[in-house]
Amino acid sequence: MKFSFTRLITRLLISLLCLLTITGSVRPNAVEQIRSQGELIVVTRNSPTTYFEDNVGTTGYEYELAKAFAEHLGVKLVIKQADNLSDLYSSIEKNEASLAAANLTITDTRNKWVRFSTPYMQVSQQVIYRRGGMRPETEIDLAKGQLVVSSDSSHAEKLRDLQSKQIPELTWSESPDFESVGLLQMVATGEVDFTIVDSNEFQMLQAYYPNLSVAFDLTGAQPLAWAFPQTRDDSLFRASEVFFRNAQTNGLLSEVRERFYGHLGQLNYVGAKRFKRQTAKKLDKYDDLFQKAAERHDLDWRLLAAMSYQESHWNPRAKSFTGVRGLMMLTRRTAKELGVKNRLDPKQSIDGGAAYLAKLRKRLPKRIQEPDRTWMALAAYNVGYGHLTDARKLAIKDGGDDSRWMDVKDYLPLLSEKRYYKKTKHGYARGSEPVSYVQNIRRYFDVLVWNNSPELELPIENEGIQITADVRVIPPLL
Repeated sequence: MKFSFTRLITRLLISLLCLLTITGSVRPNAVEQIRSQGELIVVTRNSPTTYFEDNVGTTGYEYELAKAFAEHLGVKLVIKQADNLSDLYSSIEKNEASLAAANLTITDTRNKWVRFSTPYMQVSQQVIYRRGGMRPETEIDLAKGQLVVSSDSSHAEKLRDLQSKQIPELTWSESPDFESVGLLQMVATGEVDFTIVDSNEFQMLQAYYPNLSVAFDLTGAQPLAWAFPQTRDDSLFRASEVFFRNAQTNGLLSEVRERFYGHLGQLNYVGAKRFKRQTAKKLDKYDDLFQKAAERHDLDWRLLAAMSYQESHWNPRAKSFTGVRGLMMLTRRTAKELGVKNRLDPKQSIDGGAAYLAKLRKRLPKRIQEPDRTWMALAAYNVGYGHLTDARKLAIKDGGDDSRWMDVKDYLPLLSEKRYYKKTKHGYARGSEPVSYVQNIRRYFDVLVWNNSPELELPIENEGIQITADVRVIPPLL
C-alpha cells in the first residue's frame, strides 16, 4: 500500500512538472508581447482625417483614438506611416504593425483579408464635382466624364461592382499615389471631372476647395473601423473591443468626434470663398503682429488670426452697434483694463485681444484640459466669463461635465430662455452666439493651420498635379 501511494505521488509530481514545462513554453499572446515591448505600433496615413503634425504637435482623429488605446494597454504609441493603401495592408500582413487605423471602410472584400474592430463612425461615399462643370445626376452619368479614384480603396471596389452589375460602359483611372487631397485638387482645377471621397473627408476638406460640391451619395452609410491581421491570436482584437465599449460609455468617442468634426459645418460655400479671398488679400498685413502677440501670451498665432477674422474680418476700423471696435473688437472697458489706448491701432488691438484671451484661459479651473480650455476661453471672450460660468453650472445640475466643451456648448443657448436664466447669477445672455463664435473660429483655425503647415501643405489651386506613371485606366466591359 505504501509502495502504491509513493508511486502515485511520484506520477503526480512528474505530471505537474510536465504541465509546468509545457505551460512555461507557451508563447505570449499579442497583447502580452506588446506590453512586454512597451509599445503599440499602428500603421496609418498622413491625412486630415487620420494623422498629421504641425508646429504644435501630433494630432488627428485616428491618432487620438490610437493614443487612447495605447494608454488603455499601458504602453507607448508608435506611428508607422504608409504611402498608400496597398502598403498599409502589407504592413498588417507582414506583422510590421499591430493594427491599421486609417479611415478604413468595412467591405466584403476587405473582410476576407483582415479582421475589423467595432465600427466607430459611419460615412458614405460621395461623388464630387466642380461647380460650373459637368454635374453627374446619377451613377450612369459617371461614364460620361473623366473619373479618378485611389487604388485599393473602397471607392474603386464600389466602381468595379457598378461596372460588373449595372454600368458596363463605366471607365475610370486609379493610382496608389492618389489621396483625397490630390483627387479633390484635380477636380478643383478641371483636370478631371469627378472623384469619389468619403463624406467625412469631404466635410473636412471642403473649406479649402469652395468650388467643389457633392453631386450625390454613391452609397448609404458605411462603417469605419480598425483593421487587424487574420490570425488565431485575437487577443489584441478582443482588447480593442473592450476599449471601444468603454469609449462609447465614457464619452471618449463623442469627445474626439466633437473635437475634429463638431465644427465643420460652419463654413458654407460663400463663407469659404470669402475667407479664402480675405486670407490672400489681408492676412499678410497682420500675421507678424499676430505671431509676436501669440509669443508674448503663449498662444497660437493662427488662433488669434482666426479670432480676429471672426471679430472684424481683419478690418482695423471695424465697429459694432454695441460700440466694440478694432481688429479684436475690444470694448472700451476691456481696452482700459488692458492698457489699450487706441483700439483702432492694429498692434494695440491684437496685443490687447491676446492678453485678454490668455487671462480668461488662465482664469478657468486647472482641471479643464486643452483644447476644451481654449474653446471655453473663447466663449468667455464673446459672452463674458460670468455667463460661461452660469452655463457650466447648468451642465453640472443636468449631470453633464462642466470641464468639456462638448457638454457646455449645449447649455450656453439655454441662457436665452427665461426658465433657465432666471435661476443663474448673471441672467440673460444670447447664448447661441458664443457657440457659433467658437465653432467658426475653430474652422478658420483649421484652415490656417493647414495653410501654414509644410507637412500638410495643400496644393495651390492654380497648380496642376502631375499624373504619375502608376495611373491605371480601367476600361469598360463593352
